[in-house]
Amino acid sequence: MIIEVRRAIASLVILMVFSPALLAENADAQQDGAPIDVMGKVTNHDYFELPWGKVYLPRILYSGGEMYFYSSTERALESGEFIAEEGAGLVRYDGEPITMDLSITSHLIYVWFSLIVTFIITFLAGRKYKRGIGRDIEPKGALLNMFEALFVFIRDQIAKEFIQEDKYEKFVPYLYTIFLAITLMNLFGLLPWAAAATANLTVTATLAFITFLVTQVSGSKDHWRHVFAFPGVPKWALIILTPVEILGLFTKPFALAIRLFANMLSGKIMIVCILGLIFVFTELFGAAIGVASGIFWVLLTVALYFLKALVALIQAYVFTLLSGVFIGMAVEEHHHEHEETSVAHAPDVATQHN
Repeated sequence: MIIEVRRAIASLVILMVFSPALLAENADAQQDGAPIDVMGKVTNHDYFELPWGKVYLPRILYSGGEMYFYSSTERALESGEFIAEEGAGLVRYDGEPITMDLSITSHLIYVWFSLIVTFIITFLAGRKYKRGIGRDIEPKGALLNMFEALFVFIRDQIAKEFIQEDKYEKFVPYLYTIFLAITLMNLFGLLPWAAAATANLTVTATLAFITFLVTQVSGSKDHWRHVFAFPGVPKWALIILTPVEILGLFTKPFALAIRLFANMLSGKIMIVCILGLIFVFTELFGAAIGVASGIFWVLLTVALYFLKALVALIQAYVFTLLSGVFIGMAVEEHHHEHEETSVAHAPDVATQHN
């Protein structure tokens, strides 16, 4: 278990290394005069919103061979080196394009929060296991019991179920890490002022890309044989099968990214829209009608919050489950040579029997 905990921490570090480069993007929300800015609640921002205000985040830009650091977008504009263009965000004053935008954004903050909480839970549980608690004696404390229940569930119900028996153990830490991290990202999105990081396609694509790397790097010779030289089919058929198999390598992580992104984005938009009806009714029919109808909309939103919390867990489970399935398919050995030998000897056995 200690080795598996260490692997889980290593998986977490990999996620934290990949996320900054792939998550950086410019997404400044624009107010359009509507009663409530629906998309502004789900899009990425250059500030971190709190119940009592906003904290503006650093801008890190690479343009024209130079790296620029600013404490906020406002400071970048005050420097005179960048100007704001509608629809394009920040651009350099001389028209030089921004080659790379590594700015800290609101969604990235919630990704980091989720990974840090995952790390803390895993680290604390690992320390207790080193002392023998949960290994030599029964687990003690709510944290360790929750960790062990989750870890054993991922190991027995996903890894062991879908990955070859002699190979599944080394993938348990990764599957555990993505399940807990995605669950936390989804649940953070339930906070009224917060944003669901998984409602950002860049985030889900990053997670799917890491699963893609783990899958392909761990792929067995038999896996690659099925991609480039599918056994048991005529050579001419490979002209059709090989491109289809190669395409399949990329459609699987694509489906992972889109499924998680679409479900979490639609849930957040639905809640914001329903609450927004209070403002719509107030603007159309007056404050009295708006407040009176607000009781119904708030109760409906509360019910949807419970449903969205369940969806947050289900989507994390589905992402982890499919990752386990894809990894299991890649590492599996089919032993075609044994099958071909058995078929070759079948006529001889039949002849001897006759």
